[in-house]
Amino acid sequence: MSSLFKERKFEQPKSFKFSTGNLKKANEYIKKYPSGKQRSAVMPLLYLVQEQHDNWIPLAAMDYIATLLEMPSIQVYEVANFYTMFNKQPVGKNLIQVCRTTPCMLRGAKDITNTCKNKLGIELGETTKDNKFTLVEVECLGACVAAPLVQINNDYHENLTPESMEKLIDKLSKK
Repeated sequence: MSSLFKERKFEQPKSFKFSTGNLKKANEYIKKYPSGKQRSAVMPLLYLVQEQHDNWIPLAAMDYIATLLEMPSIQVYEVANFYTMFNKQPVGKNLIQVCRTTPCMLRGAKDITNTCKNKLGIELGETTKDNKFTLVEVECLGACVAAPLVQINNDYHENLTPESMEKLIDKLSKK
């Protein structure tokens, strides 16, 4: 499990299968790689699982990918655990990732983190009781010119202030 999240108990599903549409996508991804190199599709398949399974990847899905790609499960686990963009435990509907590298910190990222903590009533690595929000700090999101910024699921929100962050949380709370 990633050290970004607080340890908590949750139930792992016993099995996983791609939906019909996602299995078709998975096979298209796999076909992009030369014969014998299909293992290289592991990252796009992990993303596909995460999209299908409420923004996290259960162990059963990693085993499923290993079977599809004819590779040892441990190799899928290694990839999923190396990259922080893969969530190995349930997260809230809105995963708020606050950039904490130098440009963002110099432009107020700590204030953004504190605003989120206060507004949501959670600490870093925690999820709100209603499962709408999970808050983490991450390394560079790659948009330093627009610091401070957060990534919420797949969307970037740039040039934030505590006030604009509060409004963003309010807007997402209503969805």
